[in-house]
Amino acid sequence: MRINLKRGAWTFGDRVPKKFNTHIQKSVPYYEEGHELIKKLSDFFLTNKTRCYDIGCSTSLLLTKLSKFTNKKDLQFIGLDVEKAMIKFSKKIIKSKKIKNVKVFCKDITKYKFKKSNLIISYYTIQFVNPAHRQKIIDKIFAALNWGGAFIFFEKIRGNDARFQDILTSLYLDFKEQNNFPASDILKKIKSIRGVLEPYSNFGNKSYLKRAGFKDVQTIFQYLCFKGYLCIK
Repeated sequence: MRINLKRGAWTFGDRVPKKFNTHIQKSVPYYEEGHELIKKLSDFFLTNKTRCYDIGCSTSLLLTKLSKFTNKKDLQFIGLDVEKAMIKFSKKIIKSKKIKNVKVFCKDITKYKFKKSNLIISYYTIQFVNPAHRQKIIDKIFAALNWGGAFIFFEKIRGNDARFQDILTSLYLDFKEQNNFPASDILKKIKSIRGVLEPYSNFGNKSYLKRAGFKDVQTIFQYLCFKGYLCIK
């Protein structure tokens, strides 16, 4: 299933939401397995009458999974996304499934004021935020968490040096080729995310977290250039 691509103009709006779930599962290694891991981790942090945020919720697939998985009472699952088309699509899905405890909002997270929460998730989202705003966002997340709460942070990362970066990039292109992406589409995607997707190294991400105040950070997932962190306040 193809998504139209233009140089330096990747967007999650327009008609992307309808194709997003199929596309992303073929583009990001172990995408669904990451969801399963987050579901199980939520047991350690969500309690009755608490709140969970998903930053960059896209089609709200993860939030709907979490709402069905948890056995806690009076939970609020809140999805935030800057793309109106994604939120519109999400609301239709949530309504069709009659899910009462998931709410989604079209908001810019650089300006959004979080309420106190036990769990905040960013599943491959911060990498799309302008680097000038990233530290402020991580700071806000840390401040919004209750003591003992968690920030689950998945990102695409750069290699530690040029040699590692070349290896990771090469193997990731193999992955996309194995998932039957035409070579022309792979090249168009690379061009389309210029200036849109800006991943940092593991060191860069950990520096953001440390400056925000996170001292307890554990790697919970990594496959090539895709990495997940569990950060506890």
